[in-house]
Amino acid sequence: MNLSYNENQQMIAEMVRDFGAKTIKPDMMKWDETQEFPVHVFKQLGELGLMGVLVPQEYGGSGFGYVEYVTAIAELAKIDGSIGLSMAAHNSLCTGHILQSGTEQQKKKWLPKLASAEWIGAWGLTEPNTGSDAGNMRTVAVRDGDHWVLNGAKNFITHGKSSNIAVVIARTGGVGDSHGMTAFVIEKPTEGFSAGRKEDKLGMRASETTELIFEDCRVPHENILGEVGEGFIQSMKVLDGGRISIAALSLGIAQGAYEAALAYSKERQQFNKPISQFQGIAFKLADMATEIEAAGLLTYRAAAMKDRGENVNKESAMAKLYASEVCVRAANEGVQIFGGYGYTKDYPAEKYYRDSKLCTIGEGTSEIQKLVISRAVLK
Repeated sequence: MNLSYNENQQMIAEMVRDFGAKTIKPDMMKWDETQEFPVHVFKQLGELGLMGVLVPQEYGGSGFGYVEYVTAIAELAKIDGSIGLSMAAHNSLCTGHILQSGTEQQKKKWLPKLASAEWIGAWGLTEPNTGSDAGNMRTVAVRDGDHWVLNGAKNFITHGKSSNIAVVIARTGGVGDSHGMTAFVIEKPTEGFSAGRKEDKLGMRASETTELIFEDCRVPHENILGEVGEGFIQSMKVLDGGRISIAALSLGIAQGAYEAALAYSKERQQFNKPISQFQGIAFKLADMATEIEAAGLLTYRAAAMKDRGENVNKESAMAKLYASEVCVRAANEGVQIFGGYGYTKDYPAEKYYRDSKLCTIGEGTSEIQKLVISRAVLK
């Protein structure tokens, strides 16, 4: 397949690079140190059309496809993985779930605010005791007239505190029943709905991660996405697209780590010549470049298939698995090429290294991706 940028991709890439140089790079290490979630940056990304990349223009979005979406995430992640992660979570999860499963009335109500970043979106599936085992979730919703009453908690929720709206999956049937969970849209402020503890993370520190807490939280029946009992099935489809976004995030971080290491290897002198001329370093760069190229092929193939409306369950898992593992390897080798300086915050290698590991965990661990892939190939 042809992986050269089309006109839209080229425009997006140039726009993101320019925006990143002016708005993200000057403050990104400050945000990283303080774990500040820079809401103003996402408002500006909304003005650029990047918070509603996949949302049709009739709902206030950019109306692009997954190929353009992958490009936007990867270019952001090359600069700062935290910003790329939050942009991806807003687009793929909260906004994506409403776009996928909402009624026409629901789409018109919520998508314009999300696409413009007037509202920041969150999505809640994971719980303290049920990460990969979502079927055993303990957050429960009970019908009470025209409302549902939610009790429980979610954790590792991106934008849990700063979001204005969240799509939350709660159990409305039996434990372990894949048709016993339902998706609810909850606006803030809603009584009984609050953010809990904020996680103190290794990397992706400018992307806010908190708990969501529900204490007799009353949600109107009209805020259900799709039908009662469809929440888990909907979520699995949402995650198929979400895996492509994490593959793109991984691709961007890996590319950023590689480009930084490549540039440094040409500048750093040892024994009167650049270290890039030593085979030990040159071979590291060769491996990084090759694996990143392969990760890009998998990621853009999944994106192209998604744009054609094809089932991407296996392909998105393959892209996410391989790209995320490549990301960690590339970031690790980047630190090694920088040597002692790679271990300091004066150079970018250490941040790529810290940010990279999340990619093998978020939106399904590498082990879960292997489970998805193996089930697909063993059918």
